[in-house]
Amino acid sequence: MAHHINKTGCAKISAAQFFDDLHRPLDGLMAVKEADHCLYCYDAPCIQACPTSIDIPTFIHQIRTGNMSGAARTILSENIMGGTCARACPTEVLCEQACVHHEGGNKTVEIGLLQRHAIDHLMAAGGSHPFSRAADTGRHIAVVGAGPAGLSFAHRAAMLGHKVSIYEAKSKPGGLNEYGLAAYKMVNDFAAREVEFLLGIGGIEIYYDKALDSSLTLDNLQAQHDAVFIGIGLGGTNGLGLDGEDLGGVMDAIDFIEDIRQTGDLSAIRLGEDIIVIGGGNTAIDAAVQAKKLGAQNVTLAYRRGEEQMGATAFEVDLARQNGVMVRLWSKPMAVQGNAAVTSMTFEHTVLKGGKLTGTGETYDIACDLALKAIGQKLEGDGLDGLTINDGKLKVSETCETSIKGVFAGGDCVRSGEDLTVQAVEDGKQAAIAVDAWLKNN
Repeated sequence: MAHHINKTGCAKISAAQFFDDLHRPLDGLMAVKEADHCLYCYDAPCIQACPTSIDIPTFIHQIRTGNMSGAARTILSENIMGGTCARACPTEVLCEQACVHHEGGNKTVEIGLLQRHAIDHLMAAGGSHPFSRAADTGRHIAVVGAGPAGLSFAHRAAMLGHKVSIYEAKSKPGGLNEYGLAAYKMVNDFAAREVEFLLGIGGIEIYYDKALDSSLTLDNLQAQHDAVFIGIGLGGTNGLGLDGEDLGGVMDAIDFIEDIRQTGDLSAIRLGEDIIVIGGGNTAIDAAVQAKKLGAQNVTLAYRRGEEQMGATAFEVDLARQNGVMVRLWSKPMAVQGNAAVTSMTFEHTVLKGGKLTGTGETYDIACDLALKAIGQKLEGDGLDGLTINDGKLKVSETCETSIKGVFAGGDCVRSGEDLTVQAVEDGKQAAIAVDAWLKNN
């Protein structure tokens, strides 16, 4: 990951100096005013649109009446990582798009900002954890991965009275919340503070630098625990399949984002003048916008299809354009040029013919000294022998159980919905409830 890092003599520059909070938090008066905009619908469509089924009208009513702690508990009882989801969840295409105001063509309720306001209030107040553990069951569960799915599972399992040990491949917890989200979405080390808050339930231990491999196998975990939950996410990345992809200056966007999130000195990151980001999802947007904010002169986001087919939301695409990113659609990467390092890339114009993406034969070049690949992630890792994999993801039953009895899974590594933090949190929660029921019969 470090081939683009430049150890200079510049003064240290922190992320806080470059990356302002994407959304301005509400103050108390603003929150009450925004809460007044809610119609408190019966059978509210915003609840149906939330993967974790938060009772949105209730928590908004609690905010309106000044019960901030109660509002936070309402949220966290369904989504223990509601603080991150309030910051990074695409609320504009989930709960807020479902708001009845939207259907009427009016301003929707700022659900995400209200959710953040309530949770930030509770975390800032400190005090005891808002939930308590049930009586100790004497059962011990292993969790592989300290990302959103694994942490959500661990918290719910701990609430149900089980002891939980999390085995995390990296040196910090949080998964993509810590390593993969843009710095302007997670300012002030929020991901780390949220994990600390979550662990306040008690009964959860995390062991770092522990990945599934020959020394930590599923067989070992099953022998030492009563059940196992796998929440490893998608650790691999897709390649372009082009010659020159291994040149210097060509890297995965997710690694670029991790470098930004984990370095204490942004002046050590050498960007160059011309950057190309390949992809159409939120990771591509996060990488492109951060590159621009860090001072890159020319940042181009190239996507092989049209804007309607992009995985990123319209809000994210607009954000890129507002920050000076050139969005080039219908552009398929064809070649990487350079000797030791990339100097340019060739793209072919594409069109849809009968629903099939087709090249036109017309090509063009873009100069670049850093090319970032954001064309999707995939399941990868040792230690998955014996687990059935369908279409690149772990196969699980309706109760989240894998093909190995007593081994459960959730999050991005299974096919349960969109690969979003909020969906991973829901997977972890539901899997913990399923494992609790399974343990009572085994």
